[in-house]
Amino acid sequence: MEKTDEFDKWLKKLKDNRAKAKILFRIQRIEEHGNYGKSTKSHFRNMKKMKTTKFDIAEYLDDDDMIAEYLNNVLEEGETSDIIAALGHVAKAQGMSKIAAETGLSRPSLYKALSHGSKPQFETILKVLRAVGGHLNVKTIQG
Repeated sequence: MEKTDEFDKWLKKLKDNRAKAKILFRIQRIEEHGNYGKSTKSHFRNMKKMKTTKFDIAEYLDDDDMIAEYLNNVLEEGETSDIIAALGHVAKAQGMSKIAAETGLSRPSLYKALSHGSKPQFETILKVLRAVGGHLNVKTIQG
Protein backbone atom coordinates (compact mmCIF):
# COMPACT_ATOMS: atom_id res chain seq x y z
CA MET A 1 0.00 0.00 0.00
CA GLU A 2 1.22 3.45 -0.82
CA LYS A 3 0.70 6.58 1.24
CA THR A 4 0.81 10.26 0.50
CA ASP A 5 3.14 12.56 2.39
CA GLU A 6 0.08 14.56 3.46
CA PHE A 7 -1.61 11.47 4.92
CA ASP A 8 1.62 10.50 6.67
CA LYS A 9 1.86 13.91 8.36
CA TRP A 10 -1.80 13.81 9.38
CA LEU A 11 -1.55 10.32 10.88
CA LYS A 12 1.61 11.14 12.84
CA LYS A 13 -0.09 14.25 14.32
CA LEU A 14 -3.21 12.36 15.35
CA LYS A 15 -3.21 12.30 19.16
CA ASP A 16 -5.98 9.76 19.80
CA ASN A 17 -4.19 6.39 19.91
CA ARG A 18 -7.46 4.44 19.71
CA ALA A 19 -8.43 6.20 16.47
CA LYS A 20 -4.91 5.79 15.10
CA ALA A 21 -4.95 2.07 15.97
CA LYS A 22 -8.25 1.61 14.11
CA ILE A 23 -6.84 3.36 11.03
CA LEU A 24 -3.66 1.25 11.10
CA PHE A 25 -5.69 -1.94 11.42
CA ARG A 26 -7.88 -0.96 8.47
CA ILE A 27 -4.77 -0.25 6.40
CA GLN A 28 -3.36 -3.65 7.42
CA ARG A 29 -6.57 -5.36 6.26
CA ILE A 30 -6.48 -3.54 2.93
CA GLU A 31 -2.85 -4.56 2.38
CA GLU A 32 -3.46 -8.20 3.19
CA HIS A 33 -6.94 -8.78 1.83
CA GLY A 34 -6.94 -6.34 -1.09
CA ASN A 35 -10.27 -4.87 0.00
CA TYR A 36 -10.04 -1.31 -1.24
CA GLY A 37 -13.81 -0.81 -1.35
CA LYS A 38 -15.77 0.83 -4.15
CA SER A 39 -13.96 3.44 -6.18
CA THR A 40 -14.47 5.43 -9.32
CA LYS A 41 -12.34 5.98 -12.39
CA SER A 42 -11.86 9.63 -11.43
CA HIS A 43 -10.51 8.58 -8.04
CA PHE A 44 -7.82 6.51 -9.74
CA ARG A 45 -7.04 9.31 -12.20
CA ASN A 46 -6.44 11.64 -9.24
CA MET A 47 -4.27 9.03 -7.52
CA LYS A 48 -1.86 9.05 -10.48
CA LYS A 49 -1.05 12.68 -9.69
CA MET A 50 -0.22 12.03 -6.03
CA LYS A 51 3.29 11.56 -4.78
CA THR A 52 3.30 8.38 -2.67
CA THR A 53 5.73 6.44 -0.52
CA LYS A 54 5.65 2.86 0.81
CA PHE A 55 3.45 2.53 3.88
CA ASP A 56 5.00 0.79 6.89
CA ILE A 57 2.68 0.30 9.87
CA ALA A 58 5.68 -0.33 12.16
CA GLU A 59 6.69 3.35 11.78
CA TYR A 60 3.55 4.37 13.69
CA LEU A 61 3.97 1.91 16.57
CA ASP A 62 6.34 4.21 18.40
CA ASP A 63 5.32 3.83 22.04
CA ASP A 64 3.86 1.23 24.40
CA ASP A 65 0.42 2.87 24.56
CA MET A 66 0.10 2.93 20.78
CA ILE A 67 1.22 -0.69 20.53
CA ALA A 68 -1.32 -1.75 23.18
CA GLU A 69 -4.17 0.09 21.41
CA TYR A 70 -3.20 -1.41 18.08
CA LEU A 71 -3.02 -4.98 19.40
CA ASN A 72 -6.25 -4.60 21.40
CA ASN A 73 -8.04 -3.26 18.33
CA VAL A 74 -6.84 -6.16 16.20
CA LEU A 75 -7.76 -8.68 18.90
CA GLU A 76 -11.28 -7.19 19.14
CA GLU A 77 -12.02 -6.85 15.44
CA GLY A 78 -9.58 -9.03 13.56
CA GLU A 79 -9.28 -12.56 12.39
CA THR A 80 -6.45 -14.97 13.16
CA SER A 81 -4.37 -13.83 10.19
CA ASP A 82 -4.80 -10.18 11.24
CA ILE A 83 -3.52 -10.92 14.75
CA ILE A 84 -0.47 -12.75 13.41
CA ALA A 85 0.32 -9.89 11.01
CA ALA A 86 -0.18 -7.30 13.76
CA LEU A 87 2.31 -9.12 16.00
CA GLY A 88 4.72 -9.05 13.07
CA HIS A 89 4.31 -5.27 12.73
CA VAL A 90 4.89 -4.78 16.46
CA ALA A 91 7.93 -7.07 16.46
CA LYS A 92 9.35 -5.13 13.53
CA ALA A 93 8.70 -1.83 15.33
CA GLN A 94 10.53 -3.02 18.46
CA GLY A 95 13.32 -4.74 16.56
CA MET A 96 13.10 -8.26 15.22
CA SER A 97 16.57 -9.13 16.59
CA LYS A 98 15.50 -8.11 20.10
CA ILE A 99 12.30 -10.16 19.87
CA ALA A 100 14.22 -13.14 18.47
CA ALA A 101 16.63 -13.03 21.41
CA GLU A 102 13.79 -12.81 23.95
CA THR A 103 11.78 -15.65 22.41
CA GLY A 104 14.69 -17.95 21.65
CA LEU A 105 13.64 -18.11 18.00
CA SER A 106 15.76 -17.10 15.01
CA ARG A 107 14.98 -13.94 13.07
CA PRO A 108 14.16 -15.90 9.88
CA SER A 109 11.81 -18.14 11.88
CA LEU A 110 10.06 -15.09 13.32
CA TYR A 111 9.66 -13.44 9.92
CA LYS A 112 8.23 -16.68 8.54
CA ALA A 113 5.92 -17.27 11.54
CA LEU A 114 4.58 -13.71 11.48
CA SER A 115 4.13 -13.35 7.73
CA HIS A 116 0.83 -13.24 5.85
CA GLY A 117 -0.66 -16.70 5.40
CA SER A 118 1.45 -18.40 8.06
CA LYS A 119 0.02 -20.67 10.72
CA PRO A 120 2.38 -20.44 13.71
CA GLN A 121 1.93 -22.56 16.79
CA PHE A 122 0.10 -20.92 19.68
CA GLU A 123 3.27 -21.24 21.77
CA THR A 124 5.08 -19.03 19.25
CA ILE A 125 2.30 -16.42 19.40
CA LEU A 126 2.48 -16.36 23.21
CA LYS A 127 6.27 -16.03 23.19
CA VAL A 128 6.11 -13.09 20.78
CA LEU A 129 3.25 -11.46 22.65
CA ARG A 130 5.18 -11.65 25.92
CA ALA A 131 8.39 -10.43 24.25
CA VAL A 132 6.63 -7.30 22.95
CA GLY A 133 5.30 -6.60 26.44
CA GLY A 134 1.77 -7.94 26.10
CA HIS A 135 -0.37 -10.51 27.80
CA LEU A 136 -3.83 -12.01 27.34
CA ASN A 137 -6.83 -11.37 29.56
CA VAL A 138 -10.26 -12.91 29.23
CA LYS A 139 -13.40 -10.95 30.04
CA THR A 140 -16.93 -12.23 29.92
CA ILE A 141 -19.12 -10.79 27.21
CA GLN A 142 -22.00 -8.83 28.67
CA GLY A 143 -24.92 -9.37 26.35
